Amino acid sequence: MATSAGPRRDDGPHGVLVVDKQAGWTSHDVVAKCRGIFGTRKIGHAGTLDPSATGVLVLGVGRATRLLRFVTELPKSYLGEIVFGAETSTLDADGEICARHDMSGLQASAVLAAARQFVGSIKQVPPMVSAVKVDGKRLYALAREGKVVERRARAVFVYRFALEPLAAESGVWRCEVDCSSGTYIRSLAADLGAALGGGAYLRALRRVAVGDFTVEQAQSVENALLLPVSAAVAHLDYRIVSDEVAVRVGHGQVFDDDVFGDPVAGLCAVKRTDGSLLAVYAPNRNQLKPLVVL
Repeated sequence: MATSAGPRRDDGPHGVLVVDKQAGWTSHDVVAKCRGIFGTRKIGHAGTLDPSATGVLVLGVGRATRLLRFVTELPKSYLGEIVFGAETSTLDADGEICARHDMSGLQASAVLAAARQFVGSIKQVPPMVSAVKVDGKRLYALAREGKVVERRARAVFVYRFALEPLAAESGVWRCEVDCSSGTYIRSLAADLGAALGGGAYLRALRRVAVGDFTVEQAQSVENALLLPVSAAVAHLDYRIVSDEVAVRVGHGQVFDDDVFGDPVAGLCAVKRTDGSLLAVYAPNRNQLKPLVVL
């Protein structure tokens, strides 16, 4: 007679990794390496970085993979260099130069004035070499087949777009960008070049922050420290509940909107009295409904 296997073990590891991705690695390469280091396949990342880009890549391990959606939505900060006078097939230094423009007379005042039109809410067309899906297929896969398809412009938000010329190299400007999730910095560079009557491409991109996860705390894949699962939602409002309510939260119960005490206006992390994370809830009409229950 068959016997019950009992409750499924969930021993871990669980937590958040903040990796400083090196150039030449894909985001999937980092995930694969971490799977070997931590001995689990349950690892994912929150927001792809191009192979040539470096900097902050946030990963979730174990239960934290279920919270990566809340990290992906965080604003990002980047450093990079914009090369004026040429366009490439990928909008960055990885592609082949497909057009050249004489922009030797480019004035600093014109660059700064043009950059201002890209601050605030703007529309961007995703590059062909990107992970966006069109009719169920990644754009980069279509690009490898030599195909170019129509892409719908998407609304993004640029909080800051600061530029300064590099003294060592004419026609190259250093840029700093604070932006919403989903913003393509190479599209920003290409669009700026077009706005100035020529062309441009991006090089040396480095992501320096994802929300409050900064490059200063990021480490190499081999040395990355496993942060608590709750680090993935540290930016959210939170409520600490009694042991009795914690049991009901653990069962994914829907609550009246006053059960956690103070009204909940947005996403809310729910914790036990010992500080451990139980779930993430969101208001829905006059109720609180679970989005993720750990």
